[in-house]
Amino acid sequence: MDKKIAIVTGGNSGLGYATAKKFCDNGIKTYVVGRTRERTENACAEIGEHAVPVIFDLTHLEQIPAMVNEIFKKEGHIDILVNNAGINMKKDFVDVTDADFEEVIRTNMFSVFSISREVVKKMKETGGGSIINISSMAAQYGLPKVIAYSASKTAIEGMTRAMAVELAPFGIRVNCIAPGFIKTKMTAKALDSDPERKNKVYSRTPMGKMGLPEDIADAAYFYALDEAKFVTGTVLPVDGGNSIGF
Repeated sequence: MDKKIAIVTGGNSGLGYATAKKFCDNGIKTYVVGRTRERTENACAEIGEHAVPVIFDLTHLEQIPAMVNEIFKKEGHIDILVNNAGINMKKDFVDVTDADFEEVIRTNMFSVFSISREVVKKMKETGGGSIINISSMAAQYGLPKVIAYSASKTAIEGMTRAMAVELAPFGIRVNCIAPGFIKTKMTAKALDSDPERKNKVYSRTPMGKMGLPEDIADAAYFYALDEAKFVTGTVLPVDGGNSIGF
């Protein structure tokens, strides 16, 4: 029990990669969950010896219990879960099909619920832990053309508060980070093709710039630490002031 054990979903790129690296650099053994074998294994090789690849598609909800059980059997405890994996879909509202909506919700919300439930079972056995959910500015204010993504991230913030209240008696803390606009491939894809949207991002961000993946990793690391032992049920915007910008 000397070394903390973490699971970071979507940990082979972007915010998840930065978070996994932050954990591993500080001696936390981190299971990096990703769908693509090559990308996930390469990411873990770059991160270092404390990173362990887990090739898994979180949309296969029925297989999540076995995946969590396997990690728990190896380690005997799971101390930290970062629910970072997610997808986006940019479409006009009327063009979003039921299948489109369901795909985003399944990845961004159902899988978060399922893996959290299974990890909580283990955390209750070993005396507690920290769950860190990743939200978005799409849950802080209205963003056009991302209806399914907005719905999923708003749900994540509600789940965070409900989980925090129910799980506090078991020593399990649940918090949420709401990233602003961060320099990742996913953000670049969304903004570079839409100059008007990109200009709006900068104009309403008081700090006048985009954040770095490491900014999110630093916040996740704080939530994971014992120094945050009296912090639960919070949603922390890490956004350069975007959510309160005029």
